[in-house]
Amino acid sequence: MEPQTTTPLLQPRWRRHLRLKTSLLSELSGAVGDLGTFIPIILTLTLVSHLDLSTTLIFTSFYNIATGLLFGLPMPVQPMKSIAAVAVSESPHLTPSQIAAAGMSTAATLLFLGGTGLMSVFYKYIPLPVVRGVQLSQGLAFAFSAIKYIRFDQDFVQSKSTGSRTWLGLDGLVVALSAILFLVLSTGSGTAVAENEEPNASDSVSNRRLKKRLGFLSAIPAALLVFLLGLVLCFVRDPSIIKDLKFGPSRIKVLKITLDDWKIGFFRAAIPQIPLSVLNSVIAVCKLSGDLFPNHEISATRVSISVGLMNLFGCWFGAMPVCHGAGGLAGQYRFGARSGMSVVFLGIGKLAIGLVFGNSFVRILNEFPIGILGVLLLFAGIELAMASRDMNTKEESFVMLVCAAVSLTGSSAALGFGCGIVLFLLLKLRSMEFDGIWFCNMCNSSNKSSVDEEEALAPVS
Repeated sequence: MEPQTTTPLLQPRWRRHLRLKTSLLSELSGAVGDLGTFIPIILTLTLVSHLDLSTTLIFTSFYNIATGLLFGLPMPVQPMKSIAAVAVSESPHLTPSQIAAAGMSTAATLLFLGGTGLMSVFYKYIPLPVVRGVQLSQGLAFAFSAIKYIRFDQDFVQSKSTGSRTWLGLDGLVVALSAILFLVLSTGSGTAVAENEEPNASDSVSNRRLKKRLGFLSAIPAALLVFLLGLVLCFVRDPSIIKDLKFGPSRIKVLKITLDDWKIGFFRAAIPQIPLSVLNSVIAVCKLSGDLFPNHEISATRVSISVGLMNLFGCWFGAMPVCHGAGGLAGQYRFGARSGMSVVFLGIGKLAIGLVFGNSFVRILNEFPIGILGVLLLFAGIELAMASRDMNTKEESFVMLVCAAVSLTGSSAALGFGCGIVLFLLLKLRSMEFDGIWFCNMCNSSNKSSVDEEEALAPVS
């Protein structure tokens, strides 16, 4: 009898995760919503640190498929940004073995925090205004980077802007601004008004026309069309790409990681990455999942363990260290993703590219219009930043804005988080009642003696 009770409980859960919660085109459009951060980082690591692109695409495809089926939400798989920044911006550049060591060190920390339940404790007791401050800073940081991608030519190898982008051309301002115009007209501000409201007989003619028009516009897979435009422009910009493409994946092999690689990877890259992963990849993404999907808030323990297992497995083979980023979730939701099938589709696409084109796919990525990537990143960043709009009191907004400001100017989410926690505690301390505490008793007795002295000095009428 026991198998009969367990099997029916498991099957519906998997079926629910395999169901589309919106149209197929919307899920496909949402699937590319986080590529504005994924493509620039993976391209830079491939060119500068000689990351194996084929291995990364194959392993991240497995991660996408697994997380889509396990979480049932468009849970993103994104590069660990701090590790990537250290790997390409500091000299000497990190080697693939050192990058892997940094990723596994971060993964082991998150696996420990998740396995022991400490991550759930952090998630429960970290004040919401502080989390919103981290989300706001990350969202604005994405938006600022996106504006740079749109306005200026980029040299990802040198991690800097090289000059103002021209108006005309296949990667000019006109192309980027046209993409922005198309996305705004088709998706609006990101609200899903037409998703749940259908025209009915009681509506006026104008309202029925409005709902019909909004329903048509929301059904357009806007981000997918913009991304496909970018792929077409790759071959138009450099037709010789076709000759350089080679079929078949690269050989997957286990990395040799020395003790020095572990030391360099941990101290240079893992230490700045760990607080960012705890805050943005676990705490912020869980809070955001509750905002976007009120009946399906993800467990911080499960997310932490997921990040740990992915990297402890894939990094040994040279795959890029990855995490679940709040910005990726915001971007995918912004462009239509509502179920785990969205990232499953993305995983299938990555797997096909990794197996068919292998490392030669870097030629296509190198020609992808940076302005279009900036457009996708801009909408993802704004969507993440808008999660902070629920701070209703001045005190909550004060903590959130200070946390965000410190995070942005100090380029450290950990620093902003620490300042936010201290500020939150100071404000709570200020508003607490201290009845029975010696200091307050002393203040009360001092005030009482002052009043007695004033009464004694007052003239008798």
